[in-house]
Amino acid sequence: MKVGIVVPYSWSFWGGVVEHAEAQMHALEAIGVEARLLIGHDPPGSFSRILHPRQGRPGPPPPGVIPLGRSVIVPGNGALSNLVLSPRALPQLRRALARERFDLLHVHEPLAPMLSPAALALWDGPTVGTFHAAGNSSWRPIADALWGFLLDRIDLRIAVSEQARSSAGAFAQGDYEVIPNGVDMPAAVDPEGRLDRLVFVGRHEPRKGLPVLLRAWPRIHRGGLRLRLIGADPLAVRLLLSRLRLSEEGIDVLGFVDDEKLTRELSTAKLLVAPSLGSESFGMVITRALACATPVVASDIPGYREVVTPTTGVLTPPADPDALADAIAGVVADEPARTEMGRAARELAATTYAWPLLARRLADCYERVLAR
Repeated sequence: MKVGIVVPYSWSFWGGVVEHAEAQMHALEAIGVEARLLIGHDPPGSFSRILHPRQGRPGPPPPGVIPLGRSVIVPGNGALSNLVLSPRALPQLRRALARERFDLLHVHEPLAPMLSPAALALWDGPTVGTFHAAGNSSWRPIADALWGFLLDRIDLRIAVSEQARSSAGAFAQGDYEVIPNGVDMPAAVDPEGRLDRLVFVGRHEPRKGLPVLLRAWPRIHRGGLRLRLIGADPLAVRLLLSRLRLSEEGIDVLGFVDDEKLTRELSTAKLLVAPSLGSESFGMVITRALACATPVVASDIPGYREVVTPTTGVLTPPADPDALADAIAGVVADEPARTEMGRAARELAATTYAWPLLARRLADCYERVLAR
């Protein structure tokens, strides 16, 4: 079986769907399913720096990734997405589909312009579609009106969570199978003996709730903890601290880090803090922390409520710095309980979200579609 995985975003800029699709490709390969990732790419250079305010991943894409055009920043759903809108992408996509001779196409975010709907239009074979987004998006009604009819070409629909299924079902009614985002399990992690650190992972978009965490930080920092900020642009963080009239004391702004360093940071921290305000369909960074045996303090929003259990973390009201500070202090103060939460987190990730499990579920979906 040979599967083409289509993603409408750029490989060069890290995001939830990009991370999911790249890990999906490797997980499918590990169980014997040949897979290719068809996705945008913005090579490092002056032109990419003009189009994008943040630095992308260095170097060329790895083997198995078929680059299809450059991306531009498009706001939507409270985020800034790197969508491929290059006219050159369409003939490149057409040639790739003809050359690779896939048995099946797996299209992520089928309505997001322009690679995903283009793939649905150009491909006439078996198709699986995965819907990731939650909440209302300003561009979704327009996309639905222009090329929503292409969704009828999808033979099996997947949502990454109940929240994503609810959002997709509002404009594309039908049957959905829920298969969550997967996570790679680090080889060996120990929830004991962690450093006095909290980790925040996310871009500096308002919906990620970083201002809420920073407002809570003066109370948290009294206990001697350090806050490690990963993924947020360092300059934007410093401007935010200045606007909030807060000190950088105890805060380490790391910016973008590679996959290995992110695992190391999560595996040595006491807690992951995820204070998002909403529009989160799942929370991939949360399952990443669970796999590292790291408990979570997160906002009590639908997408996170599906992932964080009472044995693996604490949920707090969104946009409430005092409640967030109290929850963090409560977990950190009881080290035996925090350690036990870490063990439960690791177990939950291994039995529910590990990529080998989900790759087999996806392969079963493909077999069912091909059998039709």
